[in-house]
Amino acid sequence: MNFIPAVFLGLLVFTAGTGRAEPGISQAAPDRLSLEQALAHALNHNFSIRRARERLREQEGIVTTMTAAAWPTVTATGNWQKTDVRRLLYPVTGQPGVPLLMPSGQFWRMTFTGSQTLFAGGGVQAAIAAADLRREAAIFELQATVNDTLLDVRTRFYAVLFAWAQINVQEQNVRLLESQLQDVIACLQAGKVSEFERLRAEVALASAKVPLIMARNHHRLAVEELRQALGMEKTDDSAVGTSPDPIGTLTYLPLECDLRATLAQARERRPELRRLAKLEAAAAAGEQIAWADLYPRLTMIGGGELRKGPTNRFNDSLTGLRAGLQAQTRVNLRATTGRVRQAESAAAQARLAKEAEDLAVEVEVRQTVAALEQAAELVTATGKSVEQAEAAVRIAIVRFQSGISPQLDLLQSQVELTRARTNQLQSVYAHNVAIARLRKAVGVPEIDFGAVAEAGLSAPTGPK
Repeated sequence: MNFIPAVFLGLLVFTAGTGRAEPGISQAAPDRLSLEQALAHALNHNFSIRRARERLREQEGIVTTMTAAAWPTVTATGNWQKTDVRRLLYPVTGQPGVPLLMPSGQFWRMTFTGSQTLFAGGGVQAAIAAADLRREAAIFELQATVNDTLLDVRTRFYAVLFAWAQINVQEQNVRLLESQLQDVIACLQAGKVSEFERLRAEVALASAKVPLIMARNHHRLAVEELRQALGMEKTDDSAVGTSPDPIGTLTYLPLECDLRATLAQARERRPELRRLAKLEAAAAAGEQIAWADLYPRLTMIGGGELRKGPTNRFNDSLTGLRAGLQAQTRVNLRATTGRVRQAESAAAQARLAKEAEDLAVEVEVRQTVAALEQAAELVTATGKSVEQAEAAVRIAIVRFQSGISPQLDLLQSQVELTRARTNQLQSVYAHNVAIARLRKAVGVPEIDFGAVAEAGLSAPTGPK
């Protein structure tokens, strides 16, 4: 392994230290789960990360296998037999001829042979280099999987917080409508309003309970989706409803982004690009492997023999050593040409795949930057609309209680306030998701929040 990012090496050490989750075993998690705890739990239990870790382990085995071709190979054989009777053996034809004498007694023989490849046209070294490059590519694949998975965990965690905030908004709306209904009933008893206003207030209150019920159901579904992203298994149906309760609130943290610096960092840091670069180099090594068929293979051979001597004692054994060189060549120009063309095509495909990913990363970065800017503008706009809607509700309540304006104006102002609060929540949620997606698009590891500035991003001081 020539290079592993220091941050990702720390990630591997961290995940290895937490232990490996086994299938079928309940994955314990706290009853109340913070974002940091959710990310840590997913690192060790998410199924996509566990599969990527196994693919890396598989590639390690392939490297070991390929490396073995450069090491000496030793083979040993032995045989032993015991004969009780002397026999005269004739040829297998069954016709009388020269007999073969097999004496009685014990007979044994042991041989060993060692071989070492000295030259193979560079094919062995190229195969080892290609396997090592693919191992490094598997490391970057694991890093990309971790980034994708933790982005998914983060967005689902935000979705739970967003659903919970929506419940609070709808509950505030219901409480306000209940208070308004009590005011209407008081005004009705005082003869200030008609029975129609009371009926309309009751209808508005009943209608407000529908989005509250839907918000609570959305929250339950969001929690289950988060549990799936975390890789949390439940052992039986009785565990339904015991998913951890995420803690925290959606907050707005302004983030400034320099597009040029962000694009440069994405091209340098994205694990997908670095993985494809390793695969491109491995494909280039495949061409050398194909050309190696045109060269002879030179192997050094050495060995020895130990067999029964005059007695059954080892110190009477007959011994012998041998050494030599073996050259082997197998030239099939048509087959070699075909393999070379395949290797050249594989290298070209790897190069095209990296170029396509370069373009995809650039587009992704530009899209996430645009989404971040849009979300920031929406947060500012919706914040002002909430302030204005709250002031409008306060004025409408006073005007209704004073008999200046009808109840319809009050109900309409309350609807506008609920809509403004919902829009504000959606914009804050979108802004948090846009920041998370931008970090992933740039290639900043989700576990290293201190690397934001290194990726061309600057986060002003604000609420956390």
